[in-house]
This record gives sequence, structure tokens and C-alpha cells, in this order.
Amino acid sequence: MRSRTSMMVFGLLASLALAGCSTTSDTTEVTRIETSKIFTDSYGTVTDAGYALPAIPISRLDKKFHRQIVSYSTQEKPGTIVVNTRERFLYYVLPGGKAVRYGIGVGKQGFSWSGEAYVAWKQAWPTWHPPKEMAERKPDVARYVEAGMGPGLNNPLGARAMYLFNEKGQDTLFRLHGTPEWSSIGTAASSGCIRLMNQDVIDLYNRVRPGRNSKVVVIQ
Repeated sequence: MRSRTSMMVFGLLASLALAGCSTTSDTTEVTRIETSKIFTDSYGTVTDAGYALPAIPISRLDKKFHRQIVSYSTQEKPGTIVVNTRERFLYYVLPGGKAVRYGIGVGKQGFSWSGEAYVAWKQAWPTWHPPKEMAERKPDVARYVEAGMGPGLNNPLGARAMYLFNEKGQDTLFRLHGTPEWSSIGTAASSGCIRLMNQDVIDLYNRVRPGRNSKVVVIQ
């Protein structure tokens, strides 16, 4: 009986590994199905810094992309952000084998990025400066490269932005940011940055403390 039980446990672990376990040289993530709390009721109208964020029709989005606290086993310290672009989830690691999981939109093929970075700084209601490479592809945004697009409900960075720098202290040009396009969550639609629903990015923003200790791991 003990041998049979051991085989069942081994099989379960193998199934989890195939279903959603992603491993790097120093990171192991296993997301379990059970949920401690789900925040489906957190997507109503929000007034923030004078801006009225509209309610998100959250029932139209797969429930797995709703903000929730999940069991999460990782070698990363609490406060680390793990982005799994394949699963379309961002995890903010909590103590006790838990994490806050957010649904995300990721970069289109050819605009993806993976590796480690840190949140160097963050901004509420940011100004958007598209990179020159984007302006070359989309001439209609070229005017914003230098002058920038001011904050607002239609700003592509949404209500919050967190700016990722590499270990050399250089701007990676990748951001964790909000988006007014809630329907893009769960898809590959951006130009490389990681987007969250505005209500979610506000929640994440309030948890993150910029600096070298605010580690971000991006997994393809």
C-alpha cells in the first residue's frame, strides 16, 4: 500500500510539472488549483486622483484571470514578482507559500522578453513615451516620443506603471503597467510590456517598493 501511495504522489507531481511548472537554474514555480481568495468583486468603478476608471465587465473574462490569492511554491523571496508569459499570469510572492495572482496581457511574438530585472521606480498616472522603434512602425505615435502622451483614461500605460531596469542599472524599456483594454488580458497583444487591468495594477503598485530588492523574474 505504501508503494502504491508513493507512486500516486509521484504521478500527481509529474502531472503538475507538465501542466504548469516552469523551472530555471534558480527558480521553481508550481501553481496549485486551490484558491484562498478571489477578488472578482474588485473591478467596479474606481475614482483615483480625479480620474473615474470605468467598471470592468469582469464576468466576460475567464475567471482564472481574476485577481486571486493562490498556493504558490517558489524559491523566490516574498515581494518578488514572477511573470509567466506562457500562462498569462503575474505572481506577487507572499509569505507562507502563497502569491497574489493577476491575469496579464503579454508581448506579441517578436516583442517578448525574458530574464531578471528590478522595479527601479514607479509612477501613478504616468506619461507615455513610446520607443522610437514603435514610432517607426506606427508613425501616428511618433509625436509622443519626445513630448509624451499625458496621463488619462486612454493612455496606454493606464493608471500605474512600474519601470524595469537590469542589473547594470539600465532601463530595459519594459514596463508593468495598466491598460484600458481589459479584453486584451490573457492574450499576446502588447509591444512587449506586461499589462494588467487598471484595478489590478493599482493593487500591485501599492504592494511594490522600488529598488534593487524588488526583483522581477520574467519566464517565457
